[in-house]
Amino acid sequence: MTELVSLLDLNSADHPQERSSSQDNRKELGLYLRRRRESLDPVRLGVLHSGRRRTPGLRREEVAMLAEVSTTWYTWLEQGRKVNASSITLAAIAKALQCSDVETTHLFALAGLSKEADYQRECQKLSHTNQMILDQLNPMPAVVQNARFDILGFNQAFNRLMGVDLAALPDDQRNSLYLAFTNDEWQRRMDDKETVLSCLAGAFRTAMVKHVNEKNWQERLNMMQVSSSDFNRLWDQYEILEIENHTKKFHIPRIGLMTFNQVNLWSAPKDGERLVIYVPDDHATKQGLACLAEH
Repeated sequence: MTELVSLLDLNSADHPQERSSSQDNRKELGLYLRRRRESLDPVRLGVLHSGRRRTPGLRREEVAMLAEVSTTWYTWLEQGRKVNASSITLAAIAKALQCSDVETTHLFALAGLSKEADYQRECQKLSHTNQMILDQLNPMPAVVQNARFDILGFNQAFNRLMGVDLAALPDDQRNSLYLAFTNDEWQRRMDDKETVLSCLAGAFRTAMVKHVNEKNWQERLNMMQVSSSDFNRLWDQYEILEIENHTKKFHIPRIGLMTFNQVNLWSAPKDGERLVIYVPDDHATKQGLACLAEH
């Protein structure tokens, strides 16, 4: 994701025919980035620092580090210079600055970019650092997903638990809501399938209230309604449920029943990405995970 900064990214003078509104937007973009940066609490974000801070909020180099871009390049962007920012890079900056959807849309508008295409694709990817965290959690199954239940990252323990090769699936099918309702192997492994599916449909309905006019959410709803009669039945029951930590059980071939405490850890805001960790609830499940790891 790192932004490659070169002389091509910086123009020393504006084009003679460039409208003054473009200059104003760049200045406004820089001002917005600075104000947003200064409003953040480094301690809450887990940014380690030494020495006394002369200004509030994050430093420019800290935002650059979180967004995985060059400090020099980010400084130029904040100063309102004419630099080229891709949608993917701007999405990374918005995430580093903890921008909400509304704030991110405003950020993209100031930069003269469309939020939809590249930004939405970036939301389907997990950073190398976060993937390392997932891998370090092995042999405990773990997965990262967004509020729409799109699977953004997973470890091999989760793959083995569910019996599905997630990496081989098309992007639109790499979604735990879709797989729970449509994938035969996924369903065979769920204990108390009806309760699980009911909770998923209720949680999706609750989350969708905030995104009812968003294209990707409508597409997911349409896909579910076309793909599963069970989803339509449970959707029509109009249950409103939230995601909660709870006990979850799976029937695994050659191992038997495995019981986990499902722990949900959210990024900020709470309707952002969610790290789900399946912690063994008993000794038999711990032994079962060891067996799964050998396959």
